[in-house]
Amino acid sequence: MIAFIWISLAVLTVGYSLVLINDVIKHKDQLENSSWIKTGLIGFVVNFFDVLGIGAFAPQTALLKFTKQTEDRVLPGTLNVANTIPVLVQALIFITVVEVEPVTLILMLVSAAAGAILGAGVVSKLPEKKIRLIMGFALLVTAGFMFARNMEWIQGGGTAIGLHSTKLLIAVLVNFILGALMTVGIGLYAPCMALVFALGMSPQVAFPIMMGSCAFLMPPASIRFIREGAYNRKAAIGMAIPGIVAVLIAAFIVKSLPLDTLRWLVIVVILYTSVVMLRAGYGQKHAHENEVKPTR
Repeated sequence: MIAFIWISLAVLTVGYSLVLINDVIKHKDQLENSSWIKTGLIGFVVNFFDVLGIGAFAPQTALLKFTKQTEDRVLPGTLNVANTIPVLVQALIFITVVEVEPVTLILMLVSAAAGAILGAGVVSKLPEKKIRLIMGFALLVTAGFMFARNMEWIQGGGTAIGLHSTKLLIAVLVNFILGALMTVGIGLYAPCMALVFALGMSPQVAFPIMMGSCAFLMPPASIRFIREGAYNRKAAIGMAIPGIVAVLIAAFIVKSLPLDTLRWLVIVVILYTSVVMLRAGYGQKHAHENEVKPTR
């Protein structure tokens, strides 16, 4: 059954890559005025630490806004499209090397994908003001999970590699919600890791579950963003290619890093970005917050 998941991920990787490449080639004369260098560095850095459990969406949002590489309106689509292939690579690696009970893994992956499919069609049509407000609150939630984890308020964890009965039902329902929230730019990693810990599973099991969940939910969600044209093509490609390289380096070369200080810094950056988003969404007149245009 794990072999079937692996094959499915490989097929998704190839199929999604073809859809993305075809769309970019079709619009090659209409690419945005984003910087290849800036987006490439952002893609490499966030995906490198994504493999280590930091999560990509929140810091990536902060960096894109700080460097003014894309409009807020297309941020959710750009995040999803840019990170899909790197996440697929992550899932292929970790599902292979970390043992999880197949039933638990498959049900959680399917529920996350279902949530994303329902969510992407709605998000891609939202006006910029709503996107800012949703992402502002989403970033607050992400920072809250990370803060709670750093303070060790989220307790649980254990040695289980699978769930049954009520716990399995809870896991499936929560992962469905996390899949839908993924399409508005809230990363799944931190809350999914908290869910795994709270239900008494081994901390290592969180990696194939959260990476696999994203790997199955992101291709269908991202394809909808692509078809709607609700993403920054140049920024997405600029982040995706270096992101793949970063994933391979982090997964096979880097075994461990002192990440405590980095996690606190990421929380500060996330909170700052959340405030910027919320103030812009509520219509306060601050040029730096309300006027975000792509630039080199």
